Amino acid sequence: MSISTTVFSEPLFNFKLSHYHRVSSFHRLKPNPHSLSSSSLFSSINKHDSCSWTLKPPHKFVSPKFQTFATNTDTLESIQSSDVIFNQTHPINRIELVEGKVFVRLDQGEDLKNSELIVGCNLPGKWILHWGVSHVDDVGSEWDQPPCDMIPPGSVPIKDYAIETPLKKSSEGDAFPEVRIGLKASDDISAINFVLKDEETGAWYQHKGRDFKVPLVNDIKDDANIIGPKSGFDLGQGDIGQQISNAVLKSEATDDKVQDNNVESESPKVESSQVEGFSVALSLTKEVTVNNSISVSIRKCSETGKNLLYLETDIPGDIFLHWGACRDDLRKWEAPPAPHPPETVAFKDTAFRTKLKSRGSGGGSSVQISLGEEFSGFLFVLKINGNTWLNNKGNDFYVPLSTSGSLTIGNIEDQSIVTKSEETSEDESNAEFTNEIINEIRSLVTGISSVKRRKTKSKEAQETILQEIERLAAEAYSIFRTSVPTFSPETIVESDVALEAESPELPPKVTSGTGTGYEIVCQGFNWESHKSGRWYMELKEKAAELASLGFTVIWLPPPTDSVSPEGYMPRDLYNLDSRYGTIDELKDVVKTFHKVGIKVLGDAVLNHRCAQKQNQNGIWNIFGGRLNWDDRAVVADDPHFQGRGNKSSGDNFHAAPNIDHSQDFVRNDIKEWLCWLREEIGYDGWRLDFVRGFWGGYVKDYMDATKPYFSVGEYWDSLSYTYGEMDHNQDAHRQRIVDWISAAGGSAGAFDVTTKGILHSALDRCEYWRLSDQQGKPPGVLGWWPSRAVTFIENHDTGSTQGHWRFPHEKEMQGYAYTLTHPGTPSVFFDHIFSRYKTEIEALLSIRKRNGINCRSTVKIHKAERDVYAAIIDEKVAMKIGPGHFEPPSDSQKWKSAWEGRDYKIWEEAS
Repeated sequence: MSISTTVFSEPLFNFKLSHYHRVSSFHRLKPNPHSLSSSSLFSSINKHDSCSWTLKPPHKFVSPKFQTFATNTDTLESIQSSDVIFNQTHPINRIELVEGKVFVRLDQGEDLKNSELIVGCNLPGKWILHWGVSHVDDVGSEWDQPPCDMIPPGSVPIKDYAIETPLKKSSEGDAFPEVRIGLKASDDISAINFVLKDEETGAWYQHKGRDFKVPLVNDIKDDANIIGPKSGFDLGQGDIGQQISNAVLKSEATDDKVQDNNVESESPKVESSQVEGFSVALSLTKEVTVNNSISVSIRKCSETGKNLLYLETDIPGDIFLHWGACRDDLRKWEAPPAPHPPETVAFKDTAFRTKLKSRGSGGGSSVQISLGEEFSGFLFVLKINGNTWLNNKGNDFYVPLSTSGSLTIGNIEDQSIVTKSEETSEDESNAEFTNEIINEIRSLVTGISSVKRRKTKSKEAQETILQEIERLAAEAYSIFRTSVPTFSPETIVESDVALEAESPELPPKVTSGTGTGYEIVCQGFNWESHKSGRWYMELKEKAAELASLGFTVIWLPPPTDSVSPEGYMPRDLYNLDSRYGTIDELKDVVKTFHKVGIKVLGDAVLNHRCAQKQNQNGIWNIFGGRLNWDDRAVVADDPHFQGRGNKSSGDNFHAAPNIDHSQDFVRNDIKEWLCWLREEIGYDGWRLDFVRGFWGGYVKDYMDATKPYFSVGEYWDSLSYTYGEMDHNQDAHRQRIVDWISAAGGSAGAFDVTTKGILHSALDRCEYWRLSDQQGKPPGVLGWWPSRAVTFIENHDTGSTQGHWRFPHEKEMQGYAYTLTHPGTPSVFFDHIFSRYKTEIEALLSIRKRNGINCRSTVKIHKAERDVYAAIIDEKVAMKIGPGHFEPPSDSQKWKSAWEGRDYKIWEEAS
């Protein structure tokens, strides 16, 4: 596993996009927010309950890699001494690999009927067990949710096929966090399937690129991902502890009904043997952030008048200092005369190379250099690990040598440090191109600032500049996605804000990620809508009413032939006769919405597709209809469907074959199909299902081909929790959504799952302080990239009859008071529109429309306290939610009440 050695200490254009790198099936590389230094890792572990244990030794460090670190000028200090005239410390964060273990143990009960599965991990992190079960009578590949009495407390259901349970310590004496799952022989379960997720980094961990599979019966198919008596896995080098203990089998007859994922058939009864007990330890590698620093100090020798420069660092290993001096501001390297430090050799006639001296048990290394008064500056770079250079963003470090005034390392506030490999020909070529992009972005940002000052350019020109910034940002990210770890979103967001503050009335320029910027989406169905068989015609009757309420976009259900009646298990993509109605009825309802001025989104399920035929092994991976793909269209690492494609570029959906979008024939067929839907049906854009399953770059390809009016993707995964309680900081969660949007080139927005989750905790627990992040901005995607955030509080999965993540009861209108007054593109659930909330929703939609609130509106948070959240949007609308008190400030403008309901109130600027 390797990453590029190019890193930046400050964001290039300050836009938070995180490097994505696959390990096994998927693995994100991202700075650990709980950084641990190499010297304090073990002591830190013992201090934090969430990751404390006492193993001997628990971890093994392997070769370090460098990642982002930030210049922090607040750390600069001057030592108060008569002879030390300068001291500066510069922080560096490195990434090191730490090896630990995953422990899987099956304990058999005394009565041989009840048992317990225990899964633990001794690596630091916020570990989540993502798991499901297979039944004895299953031959297909699906995960199922376990019986309710089997689910541990604190678990969260994931759609209808999995459970997520946080690993935690049962008591203070536990060596590491774990999950305990009670099993009963009567449950008729043949295996537990799981993967591990680290909430701190967003990384997922599998076994040999596949799901972990713990057999509970002996006659389960012997597969490479089985953990236990029949696994036969290679756990790597070294002693990994006890692998299997007491594997005793007990025969027990069961009925076995063969069932694949599409067709059911009867089969004879078979004998299954129950696995009585075993214990296994598997190696696991995780990346952790380690803090280091470089310190430079200068002392004036009172006897000789020379400058004595002392440089030290706690970076481990052999460190070589390449150094020289200069006589003027041209900073031309020159080799100073002797004396020189030990282990110094000449380097290219104009510089020296000195190996830093180890500080022994104290760790790190240092060097002292004497420089004459004839030199005005000290120049240096560092060489680490034999082939990695540490320099000042492509420039040399420069320390001005002067006795007058305070000293700084030259331009350190404006420059960033870069580590670069010696083999840089291709990297330097890329750098030239990417620097051009960066300069263009900076010029455009400067252009926006000048627009604000002069107020001479048209709204259209301002909007063009904004769109160009977003295009260049996406283009730059596509280049850096394999080499640059993390950026901050603030520049692009602030560019949005700067433009909108000056010109809140956007011109009607349409982009697929935003529409016009004023869109309001209606989700036009729920989980039960298919049951009438004529949903299209029922919806058609409500078109005029929805238009009068102010909706500009409607999202229709999946239109294709599907194994599941709801449409999310598509089969024949060109067959549009579904449980919602016929193809002609679909065309009719689309035409009706167009007549009343509402755009229509089709629900496109691109991640997976159900097959219509079995291969020679009896696996359902041969497709039918016009797109009669074979198993080359299925990803190779989908453990259930024996695909012959490439590895997946995202998460696997376990209920159907995952489509390999890296195949040219697959992408061409999908683009042709989407274009056919645009032309034949009249869809204006797309709602994209389960986009976690494939790279956002493929989405950009599809959007470029179909040129939608508006599009939005569903990127839904779990937020960060600690012992069942939601964390305040959800940056890692919204980071993953922003990463996907960025990979898609901004061509689609994404549902702001982060904001929904935070609203849940804030309203349900009366913790409204959660609605402001550490920078005083909204804590969801709308706080980082509002123009691409599609906000919502409920949909067909979270609410309706599924209720997987239902919004707090009786708090729905507080949720809408937030989403309908804030930036982003709000989506309103059909069930709420035609309910007792209809009048209130209509009032909030009217306020949003008449005040021109749009996807890039500005938000100023005035209160985020225990019992109240309050904000002013575009300096036109004030709002508060929660039982606490708030009145908008009246010193600079007057306000009038516009609407209020239970624990919420909206004001408008008085004319």
